[in-house]
Amino acid sequence: MDIFGIKALLISALIFIPFEHLFHERPQKTFRKGLGVDLIYVLFNGFIIKVAIVLIAAYTLDAAAIVVPQSMMRAVGGQPVWLQVAEIILITDIGVYWAHRAFHKIPALWRFHAVHHGIEELDWLGAFHSHPVDAIATKAISLTPIFFLGFSEASIAAFSVIYFWHTLLVHSNLRIPFGPLKWLIASPQFHRWHHANQREAYDKNFAGQLPLLDMVFGTYNATGNKVPEKYGVDDPIPSSYFGQVGYPLVPRGKRSKRAVASTEA
Repeated sequence: MDIFGIKALLISALIFIPFEHLFHERPQKTFRKGLGVDLIYVLFNGFIIKVAIVLIAAYTLDAAAIVVPQSMMRAVGGQPVWLQVAEIILITDIGVYWAHRAFHKIPALWRFHAVHHGIEELDWLGAFHSHPVDAIATKAISLTPIFFLGFSEASIAAFSVIYFWHTLLVHSNLRIPFGPLKWLIASPQFHRWHHANQREAYDKNFAGQLPLLDMVFGTYNATGNKVPEKYGVDDPIPSSYFGQVGYPLVPRGKRSKRAVASTEA
């Protein structure tokens, strides 16, 4: 992780830790189960995903220069930045929605995504807890159209800041009433019911930022003010970072043994 990443992490901690202590949804320790593993995800995944995004952008821009008319790219990039950001949020979240849904529905992909759902105590740091394959695939699907269409660097930078903070917020252990905005902007309540290990929560609330997508495609879970009973999955997810990274690649019959060995280590 570079100096800017470390600074962002420290600022995030200074904001979320005290607020989660004062306005928590569920009582939970700051030094909760899995904290050390999540910090490893921050360090390793941050670097891997940045490299992947640079490569995705480079190859996509090269292809766009050949395929997309320059007039179209100038028109897209010449819009007001606020309008471009709004369009980017919509386009990327459509990609996130369908990629996310695929990772739930296709067994081979679920094994990667199950690592993220293996979090048993959810807070802001859990936003970083994703298998690299899951994170990179989702980024590729959601961001490729943005680079391809020629959105400006300023709008992409503004979107990146919004996305970063919003992702931490929806994973946080904060009880925040969004009121009517809950239909427009994903809230912690909306996303924690995606993580709930309860029958009524399965395969619901796939959108990253726009709950309207779940409403349109029939996957919205209206929970009111209910609090999930528990998070996590029934899969035998190992407790260590490298155990989790290797988990999707281990044959099904050997997973439970390896998970037990990882837990006991």
